[in-house]
Order: sequence, then structure tokens, then C-alpha cells
Amino acid sequence: MKLFNSPFKIGAVEITFLPAGHILGSAQILMEYLGVRYLYTGDYKLQPDDTCEPIEVQRADVLITESTFANPDIVHPDPVEEIKKLDGHASNILLGTYVLGKAQRVTDLINMHCPNRKVLVHSGILPYHRLYDQHGLKKMRYEPYNRKEMKQGEQNKVYLVPPMTFNSYFRATKVLRAFASGWKRLQAQNDIELYISDHVDWNDILQYIKMVNPKEVWTLHGDGTILKSYFEEQLIVRDVLSE
Repeated sequence: MKLFNSPFKIGAVEITFLPAGHILGSAQILMEYLGVRYLYTGDYKLQPDDTCEPIEVQRADVLITESTFANPDIVHPDPVEEIKKLDGHASNILLGTYVLGKAQRVTDLINMHCPNRKVLVHSGILPYHRLYDQHGLKKMRYEPYNRKEMKQGEQNKVYLVPPMTFNSYFRATKVLRAFASGWKRLQAQNDIELYISDHVDWNDILQYIKMVNPKEVWTLHGDGTILKSYFEEQLIVRDVLSE
């Protein structure tokens, strides 16, 4: 069964799934009803990511978009420059990451841009890596976590762990701590700031609105207040969760 670009109907509504660029298999939903096109994004990103399908843009009358980072103070840096920070430290690194999507993207970025770094993967992340290996767009280089491996040899290991495990390792020694996220609060008290996000930032959400060219924007999964003020008298912006 083809997931993307295969229209089907539920009643009078024609539905098409489009790649969202968030994680492998993530989809936007294009809905057409009585000649009106509604595009629901869920989570999405415009930044390149070799581990998932790139976002596909379609014109729509109504764009229903997440607004997690819909704030001009939030601009995501280049993920390549962020991941290269890991090579600036002669130490093993304990790297917190979400298990699905983010962990695989981070692994691929390390493989490409920090090739001398060895990626070790926590058992809670390993099944998702194997799913990506089986169904994804490219193979990653990594090994299951091995305590002996982490403690011996070169100080070039990056140990990927889920958020709860990362928080429980607050007494870990002989490693530097980092957490891959767009949230500033998750960078506090870490040794390395690593701003890598799988959501659109302020500039990207504006760019996506321009590309979709809607008559109305409906926001959810965040605060659309600033977006509404920005487009005042230019475009109808509704925060559908607060109305």
C-alpha cells in the first residue's frame, strides 16, 4: 500500500497523505471538501533530514499548522554546525534524545559530520534504529551500548539515551552531557548546548505559510497569538484550541 499521494474518500471528503518531513513516515493530511482545500500538518519541519521523506508542499485554502515554536525569538541554528560541536570536546558524550525520529537523525548527523565518533545506542532506542534500518532511506552506523566499550579505548563515544535515562544519569562521571532539542530549558546545566529540533521555527513557519498561500491559518499544538498579531489585517489566523 502506498502511503503518500494516493487520494481516497471518506464520504464527500477526498483525503491525501503528504510527507511532513518530521520523522520517517510522518504525514500531512490534505482534505478537499466542496472545492475547499484544508491542509493539516501535525508536526513538520523544512530543515533537510536524510533519515525521512522531505516535506511536500501543496497549495491550500486553509492551513492547519502546529505552532510549537511560533515566536520570533526562536530561530533554529544549522543542525550540521550544532552536531559538529561534539568534535570540539576530547571526551565521551552522554547525549539525551527522543527515541523516535530525533535519535535516528542525530545518529545520521554524527555519522556524516563527526565520522571519528562512535555511536552507542541505549536499549530503549535500539528497536527504533532497527526499524529505520529496515524501512528507512539509508543505513546508520551505530552499536548497542556496551559498558566496557564506553569505559575503554578512545574517548570518542557518543552514548544516545532516552530522556528519562538521561535525567537518571545526573551523577555520571567522565562524560560530557548534551541534550538534542530546540527547547532552551532542556539545555540548562548541560556541558554542551545542542539545539537540534524537528519542528519549524518562526522563520520556517512564515516560509511555509507563504508556500501554501492559504486564505486562513488555523493554529494548534502551541500558542498562535504572536502569529495572529503578525498577520493582522493581512491574513485570518485562528487559534482553534482557544476558540
